[in-house]
Amino acid sequence: MSESKTTTDHDEIRQWANARGGRPATIRTKGEGGILRIDFGEPEEEFEAIEWDEFFRIFDENNLAFLYQDETGGGKTSRFNKFVDRSKNG
Repeated sequence: MSESKTTTDHDEIRQWANARGGRPATIRTKGEGGILRIDFGEPEEEFEAIEWDEFFRIFDENNLAFLYQDETGGGKTSRFNKFVDRSKNG
């Protein structure tokens, strides 16, 4: 059975992404910052690569937590992740 975890730890998020070939990215919006994503290299025109410093600035300013999965139900490495409201996730 696959299990999801939630963290706000910058090093843990960076290590998880790096282990899967992920890089920090954003989808720019009209407001400040943008919508955060982890880019795994598939062609996504709307993704804009950003540095980890900017990624974590947006992450913290928006009070986000990182919900992720280490392995799929079948035991393979998972790339499932999403950003959730920190205050609703402990």
